[in-house]
Amino acid sequence: MMKKQSFEIDGMTCTACANAIEREVGRLEGIDSVAVNFASEKMQVSFDENLLEESDLKHAVSKAGYAVVERENKGSTTTSEESNPAVEHMLVMKKRLIWSAIFTLPVFYLAMGPMIGMSVPGFLGGEKNILLMGLTQLLLTIPVAAFGWHFYRTGFKTLFKGHPNMDSLIAVGTAAALLYGVFVLYQLAYALSYGDMDRLHRFSHDLYFESAAVILTLITMGKYLEARAKGKTSEAIKALMDLTPPVCLVERGDGVVSVPTSEVQVGDVIQLKPGSKVPVDGVIIEGGTAMDESMLTGESLPVEKTVDDKLMAGSLSQSGFVRMKATSVGEDTVIAKIIRLVEEAQGSKAPIAKLADTISLYFVPIVIGISIITLAVWLFLGEGFEFAFRMAISVLVISCPCALGLATPTAIMVGTGIGAKHGILIKSGEALERMQAIDTIVFDKTGTLTEGKPEVVSIDAYGDKEELLSLSGSLESRSEHPLSTAIVREMEKEGMPLRGVEDFEAVFGQGVRGTVDGTRILIGNDKLMATEGIDLSRAEESVSKAADLGQTSLMVVYNGELQGIIHCADTVKASAAEGVRVLKSLGKRVVMLTGDKERTAKAIAGELGIDDIIAEVMPDHKGEAIKERQRAGQVVMMVGDGINDAVALVQADIGLAIGNGTDVAIESADVVLMQENIGNVATAMSLSRRTLRTIK
Repeated sequence: MMKKQSFEIDGMTCTACANAIEREVGRLEGIDSVAVNFASEKMQVSFDENLLEESDLKHAVSKAGYAVVERENKGSTTTSEESNPAVEHMLVMKKRLIWSAIFTLPVFYLAMGPMIGMSVPGFLGGEKNILLMGLTQLLLTIPVAAFGWHFYRTGFKTLFKGHPNMDSLIAVGTAAALLYGVFVLYQLAYALSYGDMDRLHRFSHDLYFESAAVILTLITMGKYLEARAKGKTSEAIKALMDLTPPVCLVERGDGVVSVPTSEVQVGDVIQLKPGSKVPVDGVIIEGGTAMDESMLTGESLPVEKTVDDKLMAGSLSQSGFVRMKATSVGEDTVIAKIIRLVEEAQGSKAPIAKLADTISLYFVPIVIGISIITLAVWLFLGEGFEFAFRMAISVLVISCPCALGLATPTAIMVGTGIGAKHGILIKSGEALERMQAIDTIVFDKTGTLTEGKPEVVSIDAYGDKEELLSLSGSLESRSEHPLSTAIVREMEKEGMPLRGVEDFEAVFGQGVRGTVDGTRILIGNDKLMATEGIDLSRAEESVSKAADLGQTSLMVVYNGELQGIIHCADTVKASAAEGVRVLKSLGKRVVMLTGDKERTAKAIAGELGIDDIIAEVMPDHKGEAIKERQRAGQVVMMVGDGINDAVALVQADIGLAIGNGTDVAIESADVVLMQENIGNVATAMSLSRRTLRTIK
């Protein structure tokens, strides 16, 4: 029987480490799949329980040279107060960088300053003080080597395990420089003791302490930049956990008490007031409300809920008092399942191998081989061991990959700086590397391509249009429903004042009625009109046409008959159509993914020129929709702004969030557009191509 298990890995320093673990674990009999994510430091393994135990997996990881700690899935939706290991690692690397720089700057000055005419302290200058100069440089270099001890620990470990990485070359090169520097100090001491000036001159310029110190400091800076990019790996999970309220009102005995959400049990009766978030999944047993589920389903308009309707944890009750019975709590709620999906997607996303580490995989053994050959050739040609050894060490020192270690983070710093000027926040080097390969862009509809809130798009009036809007807006001003708010905004836009309202009544799920300046008015859907016996025959064509366009129609009745229809819809963003056109002109496949009904989705897609749509998709299926595209060989970018997009944003090869969206979407994404201009998606992809060219 196949079992899927998640682990945390300790000791990885680059993507080559992740690849080494995958190779070692992948050799085990019974492994179905293994994926190690360097960015999140997690390993997802699918294996046959009859052939393997967890201890076998841990042993394989240990054999590769790394430590494994089993990671427990967090089913609770309560925010963890535990510290973020990635943030702690970033702070450690920052301290190492600062202290390394403090000691490196003086040793660099002492070694290189005199070459360009800069003065050094008198007790260190001149031929007689050359030994003191060397000892001073050694004493300054030792702390830098100590701060960079992890390079030696990891580098030599991976080298001896047979899968050297960039740290291996750093360790070999700088260790060789340090050891050879000590050897030179002995030569200088011998030369000064015995007056051997020829030996003194020959070795006086062979101190490589500053090379070791500068290399270690520069690579530490590169590691710090990488660690900073990894520092917010768990922010998306924490933001999801914050969706549910910490406490809720639960009926206990004859009263109502405030109970921590984590203590709610299945079967508990919970009271929800207007403006309250739903703490757990449940079903309404009394009352009704307009429920904002946009963060979970992507549905742009509030959904009317009444007795026996289901409620999802994290959704927001906008109006009406309800009593609900808890049906799913803790790990079983929809929001908890979304959290697990985001965690799994983060752990299973295959990291792209960084160019530097890919080169180092072959570069390290080649350089070591060349160094050995250099030693052998000079000995064969009759040179002394001292000279041959110096040449071999030179090969190692000049080959130490400070350029490889800095090329990617430096180019990323420049690229992200340029992106920021265009309102594009690129959160990692991997995002820059992957973005240029994207061929399919999947857009969420609500809040991404559309404004995310209803607006009045047209009014069909059978009489005085201004009078119809004035009466309707005045009556709707007493309601909190988003459609009512849209009508009031339209009235205010026309500069119309509010009129006196009496006998206002909201008919749940149907509309409103009341009296405005003595005129009895009904505003609502066909259900309300049928209840009141209103003839809608003249409205059928208009309502049908509006439905085809994805609009919601509200009938307005006064003086005993239908006076007009107000059509509302979630309107398309001004930049959306042009942004889609530019992407299609670049040969990209554009797809719209939404939780809305297919009829509404087709209407919006037609307005934007999008031919490929995926409609009526629940949040826990959005990630699967992305997977299907990836299985078809497409390299997918997901563009979204809502909590319901979090799984898809993480699952996609690149997740791009709109900056005015939710914190969850922004933290889940690889790239964030700080402005709502959809055209910046194409700009981000162009920036990726140019930055990758620079890195190469």
